[in-house]
Amino acid sequence: MERRVLLAISLSFLVLFGYQTFFPPPPEPTPASTSSSQAGSEASPPAASGAPSAAPGLTAAPASSAAAVTSDTVERQFVIETTTVRATFTNRGARLVHWQLKAYPDASGALVDLVPADVPNQPLPFSIGLESSGASEAVNTALFVVEHDPPATVNATASPAALTFVYEGADGLSVRKRFTLQPAGYEFSALIDVKRNGAALNPKLLWGPGLGDEIARSAGSGGLFSGNYTYPAAGFVDREGKFERWAGAKASSAGVQQGAFRYAGVTDHYFVASTIDAAQGQRVEFAHLPVTSQSEPPTTRQFVTFAVTFDQAPGELRFFLGPKQFEALKAIDPEFTKVIDFGMFAFLAVPLLGALQWVHGFIGNYGLAIIVLTLLINLTMAPLRHKSVVSMRKMQEIQPRLKAIQDRYAHLKMTDPARAKMNEEVMGLYRESGANPASGCIPMLLTLPVLFAFYALLSQAIEIRGAHFAGWITDLSQRDPWYITPLLMGASMFWQQRLQPGTGDPVQQKVLMFMPVMFTAMFMQAPSGLVIYWLISNLWAIGQQYFTNWMIGPAKGVAGGKR
Repeated sequence: MERRVLLAISLSFLVLFGYQTFFPPPPEPTPASTSSSQAGSEASPPAASGAPSAAPGLTAAPASSAAAVTSDTVERQFVIETTTVRATFTNRGARLVHWQLKAYPDASGALVDLVPADVPNQPLPFSIGLESSGASEAVNTALFVVEHDPPATVNATASPAALTFVYEGADGLSVRKRFTLQPAGYEFSALIDVKRNGAALNPKLLWGPGLGDEIARSAGSGGLFSGNYTYPAAGFVDREGKFERWAGAKASSAGVQQGAFRYAGVTDHYFVASTIDAAQGQRVEFAHLPVTSQSEPPTTRQFVTFAVTFDQAPGELRFFLGPKQFEALKAIDPEFTKVIDFGMFAFLAVPLLGALQWVHGFIGNYGLAIIVLTLLINLTMAPLRHKSVVSMRKMQEIQPRLKAIQDRYAHLKMTDPARAKMNEEVMGLYRESGANPASGCIPMLLTLPVLFAFYALLSQAIEIRGAHFAGWITDLSQRDPWYITPLLMGASMFWQQRLQPGTGDPVQQKVLMFMPVMFTAMFMQAPSGLVIYWLISNLWAIGQQYFTNWMIGPAKGVAGGKR
């Protein structure tokens, strides 16, 4: 079999292996069915019960019977409105009930709420864990007093605003929590001061189950061939510049992580909850939490719970709770951008994202921005593609002479030293004609890193989440629901193959004709933005092929210049 045939086959497997190796589907954890006993507990919403029993390191216990010395008599909720978030706190346990992002709608069109509201028996964010489950239950269900009697809705769009909650129990336990939000952005600070009889305690600070992205929920979990690009939630830490991540079920196997973590928290596909710049040592615990719905058909959502204990009684701590938007994360710290998992092609994905955002700033449509950026990329690669076509044409022209050389030595075994003479003649023919059998594939090989980088970009960047293109393509981060663009992409590949110079080898022709079929099947479930990129690249290649064929004319010694 000729070298070009082997090269084409190898390239086909390279593409398949590359996708599955560099972008494997996330592991599918074993669904956890809700037991009948658990179902009974679901009748009480988390905001009311606030039971921290399923959080890392805590077990359920009856509430403490100690009578409160300083507490409220009625449960109240308070809202802080900033330009970017709508945060709702309850005085029951002084915890976060809702964290709604004004710039990001969910699948139903409502604001994304990063505090899941339908996960039973889980603690709300900023619940605390003490030395006993009874003490934890007492604090997390106590009705705190809110200082300065603020209104139900606090306006923080022009200046920072804070809510301070206090509680004192008859057992000498006192708790003070203060949450401060800035007018813009997704950072906030939390002061957690817990004392018993005047002595400072160092409680666990709990972030209940994961993050509540409805688009992520509707997509489920899967990979390249599964039709969705939402991955399980993950726990992470930044340990002295080394970013470590434990996704899905692996979060539970991470065990207890200890160190002076710069960042530590949980992340899902598009959002993150994390401590920021915590200089003191931390003890971090993650736990995987699959939750199976009672709907028909049942669906399983993947969460990761998060608990952190600081080495010293914490002062005022900084947190980030918001989108994995590259510029927002970079503004905090370039190191923090690692929460966006661009993989090994981040060195290409990041500048491509910047270029895409720049083009989008002029056009206002990410689908059109992808098309424009694709054209610019192909324009820069046009000289290489031209050189490739010229080289392939030369290979086509020398095929009769090359076959004659091969036929003269066909009777020799592969191990026969005399075959070295054949190799010398073949290389001499290549030098004489200026042909290079590898140059025809080099441009395609060069495009593969860009392809993988685009895959990482379009499957991870929140800018693409829910981005409408036109017509039936309403989300560039998800597959084409009607499979129109993948079919067009496959047809364009077939058309492109017919235009390329060939040798007339029937085996090679079958291999090359199989590639459009393989790519079409592979791209059926790819993000529609990625398919658009590949389709436009193929159309550009077709146009350039026609132009190059017109420039160089028909192949010499080949009837009509055709294969």
